[in-house]
Amino acid sequence: MDNEQNTHEAAACSAGAAASGGEPAPDIILASGSPRRKQLLEDAGIAFSVRVSEVDETLEPDLLADPPEAAKKLAERKAGAVVQEVLSENYLGMAAVLGADTMVVLDGEIFGKPASLSDAKRMLRRLSGRTHEVVTAVSLWMVAAPTIEDISVGFRTFVDRSAVTFRSLTDEEIADYLRKGESFDKAGAYAVQGEGASLVEGVDGALDTVIGLPVGRLLDEFPDLFAAR
Repeated sequence: MDNEQNTHEAAACSAGAAASGGEPAPDIILASGSPRRKQLLEDAGIAFSVRVSEVDETLEPDLLADPPEAAKKLAERKAGAVVQEVLSENYLGMAAVLGADTMVVLDGEIFGKPASLSDAKRMLRRLSGRTHEVVTAVSLWMVAAPTIEDISVGFRTFVDRSAVTFRSLTDEEIADYLRKGESFDKAGAYAVQGEGASLVEGVDGALDTVIGLPVGRLLDEFPDLFAAR
């Protein structure tokens, strides 16, 4: 598994240490409208709010050729956009903003959310009987703003990966799954936590990574930040 520690990590780490040192816990903000990520955080007992900012998810050719880097870049864009919005409102206090991006990858090709029914069918046919990789990047941005003039921002990004093996699917099974209607807002056109579980033969790695947010690793990476939550 990859772990990216960026040059602004010091602020993120010091904020986590502060959270464990008796100071008020940071406001946790999920920079995602995904109900699946929201549910994963709720199941972990983490109190948080949701803010979503529209970002350009266009990827340059060099990033398209490097899915882990592409996922990291998008996770950072999502979280960074929300940080900018929060600071533009003259926020005071300490906040931890979480951005995430999930990609399904097979033979070096990134499978995003299907653009149409035929696109979803194409993806499921490609995934049938094969093992693909699910890459989820998480970017956590710490904002410390004791006053409007005194603001520090730091972030740290990591990537977690799981391998998912599909059963060999018939055209009828694919058509039946597509009729259930859960494909169209999911990377790879399936939801492992929903009816799509019937398509899967096995998962090697963390299931929450496949769902869209590796909460287990998040808690391991930032134990002080989430200890009191």
